Amino acid sequence: EVVVTMGSKEGLASLATAITAPGDVVLAPNPSYPIHTFGFIIAGATIRSVPTTPDENYFRSLERAMAFTVPRPSILVVNYPSNPTAETVDLAFYERLVAWAKENKVWILSDLAYSELYFDGNPTPSILQVKGGKDVAVEFTSLSKTYSMAGWRVGFAVGNRELIAAMTRVKSYLDYGAFTPIQAAACAALNGPQDIVEQNRQLYHKRRDILVEAFGRAGWDIPPPRASMFAWAPLPPALAHLGSLEFSKQLLTEANVAVAPGVGYGEDGEGYVRIAMVENEHRLRQAARNVKRYLQSMGVNTPSQSNAI
Repeated sequence: EVVVTMGSKEGLASLATAITAPGDVVLAPNPSYPIHTFGFIIAGATIRSVPTTPDENYFRSLERAMAFTVPRPSILVVNYPSNPTAETVDLAFYERLVAWAKENKVWILSDLAYSELYFDGNPTPSILQVKGGKDVAVEFTSLSKTYSMAGWRVGFAVGNRELIAAMTRVKSYLDYGAFTPIQAAACAALNGPQDIVEQNRQLYHKRRDILVEAFGRAGWDIPPPRASMFAWAPLPPALAHLGSLEFSKQLLTEANVAVAPGVGYGEDGEGYVRIAMVENEHRLRQAARNVKRYLQSMGVNTPSQSNAI
């Protein structure tokens, strides 16, 4: 029921290769992290998009997909906390989703890479906490975020025995497993003191608060993310006509601030950019000052109280 992966991305791609074939239909969120769609596209499947926001419209979209798609979808990908939107769900959402999956005979693949980067005292639930979750689901996670081991390429998948067996067989042809010292380091991280996890959580929490406050003073209102290391920021209304790609280009060339255009995560990501909270407090405030100057150069009015950022 467990297999080591070379990060959650490789695990998702290997499982996609193992359980999908040309003509299969997969439900994936839009916007979403690219592997959630392209892992299955490479395997020959067809993608039908569902919303990322976990509200009633989400479940209506699932029902429409089952009623009006031929062949019927066989797999659903979920990712909460979401990359790129930073949205989260509660356990009741997963309980409802597991019941739906059992009724419709759909596998659920859950990407839980950002499980420990939650804010405001709201821990991230796992779909495997739901009774019967292992009957329909596999969950992926990565040590990249929780233990700051990005680039080490190590994670694991947990869940349904049948899916794990299929994935393990494909992986036996594609790779020989992660480099042994990295696996040893992963064991040390998982079995050792966990105070670093809380420290990282507090670090990103502080960065989030600084980002929202400083960019707000600069004239760009950003909703505070509830989890992850990303903020999903709507374009300033006065510049929304630029589109996310052109806005991102201008922000890079005029303000020396790099963000990811939302359209890169799917067409429903248009109108947003993803901001990674990977810089320290000083750099975030410096970025906000640069953004303020850029917005003013574009004729965007900034708040009168934004004298000090």
